[in-house]
Amino acid sequence: MPRRLRPADFAGDAPEVARALIGAVLLVDGVGGRIVETEAYDREDAASHSHMGPTPRNRVMFGPPGRAYVYRSYGIHWCLNFVCREEGHGAGVLIRALQPLAGIEAMRERRGVQELRLLCSGPGRLGQALGIVHEYNGHRLDRPPFEVRAAEGRHEVVVGPRIGISKAVERPWRFGLAGSPYLSRRF
Repeated sequence: MPRRLRPADFAGDAPEVARALIGAVLLVDGVGGRIVETEAYDREDAASHSHMGPTPRNRVMFGPPGRAYVYRSYGIHWCLNFVCREEGHGAGVLIRALQPLAGIEAMRERRGVQELRLLCSGPGRLGQALGIVHEYNGHRLDRPPFEVRAAEGRHEVVVGPRIGISKAVERPWRFGLAGSPYLSRRF
């Protein structure tokens, strides 16, 4: 069984951590799957929530690595990010898509859809399928309700520009599992 990731595993630069998470398994209360798409964000990056410094909304991004940063997108969806780098820096990895593996019926019920590919393909869908709530903001990723296990074996990773943002769009900080049908959008 792959080892559980610890806070030190998230201490690298956001793009490095985002790439390393491809193929890892994320479970929230036993529901989840293989991470197939991520995006990196850093304080030096105009598209990052941390770019202008700490605020009540983004304060968790400036805390220790290996924590969940949860925020509401467009006032509708809860999105899940993993805090990385060193404490005080302000960086994170948005979890954009999963290949569902565990708790699929719970995901279908939460999402109201049957098609496996649509359960976790996009950060809003993923948040809803996993039951992500704001109360998880700041929780350690190595403790319940979270479980993050290292990727097994080698995975071909594709890289491209981030999507759904208007600033710093040219940065190739979106990472995906090559050939996965569960991506939010093709590369």
